[in-house]
Amino acid sequence: MITLLTDFGTEDYFVGAMKGVILTRSPQAVIVDITHSIPPQDVQAGAFMLSAVYADFPAGSIHLAVVDPGVGSDRRPILVEAADYLFVGPDNGLFSIVLDRNPDAQVRHLINAQYFLQNRSSTFHGRDIFAPVAAALAEGVPPADLGPVLLDPVRTGFAESKPLADGTLAGRVMHVDHFGNCVMNLASDKLQPLLATRSFCLHVRECEIRKLLKSYSEAAGDPGTPFLIAGSAGFLEISICCSSAARELNIGVGEPVRLTWK
Repeated sequence: MITLLTDFGTEDYFVGAMKGVILTRSPQAVIVDITHSIPPQDVQAGAFMLSAVYADFPAGSIHLAVVDPGVGSDRRPILVEAADYLFVGPDNGLFSIVLDRNPDAQVRHLINAQYFLQNRSSTFHGRDIFAPVAAALAEGVPPADLGPVLLDPVRTGFAESKPLADGTLAGRVMHVDHFGNCVMNLASDKLQPLLATRSFCLHVRECEIRKLLKSYSEAAGDPGTPFLIAGSAGFLEISICCSSAARELNIGVGEPVRLTWK
């Protein structure tokens, strides 16, 4: 199984070309589109979206991700082996969260050109390098045949919050979903037990949020009041029942937040 995640949209030929290359070289491949609606050149949005979905696929799946503003430059094409999955794409931070969650991951620099298309362009490595490499992996080519181990993959660290000297936790909104829920870089598995037992306050703009709910229905009796909830992607989210927290609170991606405890 090969998944595709890009910022290519669906109006042009780009996604179709990648699928054509994959199926030419691996006719039995099962191709699944995750999304092609990542905002153009938004590497961090692509990294978040990939991190939210990759583990939902069967072990052994190949995740082909291309959000590549540096295409044609000296940025490296890479292969990541992590958590029973393979990830193919540019070395620009797109796999940052995957690498953060899997410290034992192995990264390889894709340099074996015999697995690339012969006539490569400088603007479409998704078709000319990454798609044929994904197809080769689907056909059983060992990762070691594609290139040497790389010890310094690019990591942006944007999904990590920062503890401050006063004991508070500084973070930011890193994604706003279709419903207006604001996903922060605050890992729910680490923070949820603390928030459930201690008084807290999340500061965002002029708003102070002091509720952590288990479901949206718990907020039905207090519509319009923002609350925190542990989202399905593994991070805490700011939500408002039956409305858009992003719109109501006038916040978006990059908005700083601060979590304090009494």
